[in-house]
Amino acid sequence: MKLTLSSSPHQHVRRTTDQVMRWVLYAMIPGVIAQVVFFGWGVIIQMLLAAITAVVTEAVIVALRKREIGQAIADYSAIVTALLLAVSLPPLLPWWMTVLGSWFAIAIVKQLYGGLGFNLFNPAMAAYVMLLISFPAAMSGWLPPSSLALHTLSFGDAVSVIFTGFSQSGYDLTQLRAGADGFTMATPLDYVKTQLSQGYTYTEALTPPLFGNGITEAAGAGWGWIALAYLAGGVLLIQLRIISWHIPVSLLASVAVTAVFLQLINGDLYGSALFHWTNGAVMLGAFFIATDPVSASTTPKGRLVFGAAIGFWVVMIRTFGGYPDAMAFAVVIMNMAVPLIDYYTQPRVYGQKPRKKPSEGDA
Repeated sequence: MKLTLSSSPHQHVRRTTDQVMRWVLYAMIPGVIAQVVFFGWGVIIQMLLAAITAVVTEAVIVALRKREIGQAIADYSAIVTALLLAVSLPPLLPWWMTVLGSWFAIAIVKQLYGGLGFNLFNPAMAAYVMLLISFPAAMSGWLPPSSLALHTLSFGDAVSVIFTGFSQSGYDLTQLRAGADGFTMATPLDYVKTQLSQGYTYTEALTPPLFGNGITEAAGAGWGWIALAYLAGGVLLIQLRIISWHIPVSLLASVAVTAVFLQLINGDLYGSALFHWTNGAVMLGAFFIATDPVSASTTPKGRLVFGAAIGFWVVMIRTFGGYPDAMAFAVVIMNMAVPLIDYYTQPRVYGQKPRKKPSEGDA
């Protein structure tokens, strides 16, 4: 009988960084397809722009550091960062903003700290926050779902709008954001936040055609299916042990608990757990963003705390803050707390007893 020795923690499923990153990309496919179905070809164009920019930026910086370019690019980490940023952006965002965001994620947030494994913040979310604060109007320019849109966009139209600001028929982004009724449409989170500020109740805010697509009446048209698609991909990652369950489960549970608590206070003002789960980037964030192995907590207990805190901040910022979706802000905030969380949640070394506090009679 042949015995094989390996060092702790005796991980039987060994995967290299590039294999892990490829599985993350594969798991994103259902969500990306859903986004393309509901929001058009702009999603793919933004992904291409972001990926090309990220790879070129990574290659240039690695070359300047006189390191091997092929090895740095072959781990797919730059591409994963770029695509996570791209799917978070409005599909028709001007090309130079996408390029700027992707460059910022790689050059500033990742490489300035020393490259993969050394960055304090999640690169994609830090870049998203930078773009949102710098260009709030452009970053809120989401199209209505295809089923509610007044104008249908071809691939050529999407390319034209991203690079020139006008479709091939001469429509600008404001006109393209009009729904079937001719009025400019907001995202579900934007719409509900605006309606509540005008004195409508939460239930009244869910009555327009923007909501109720067969999944749940709390899900915005298209957004519910996108959330389910990313949920499916995330479950696959957990099943394959690419990520652990701690952060996604604690994050989603925290969103639910915080939302339910607020609804118990006033159900006319605060959204349900289903509303928060099925709109915006909660599912994408829970499985693909917050689970970043570099910027997230590294201990089992720490991951639970990290995920729960992100879920809490998501609901609080959505409800009381100035931005409708808060995943990026919540992740960046908690990235800063990771060293403290890990410090207090480190598991005790096997065989070592906890140190007793000295009594008052001790010298």
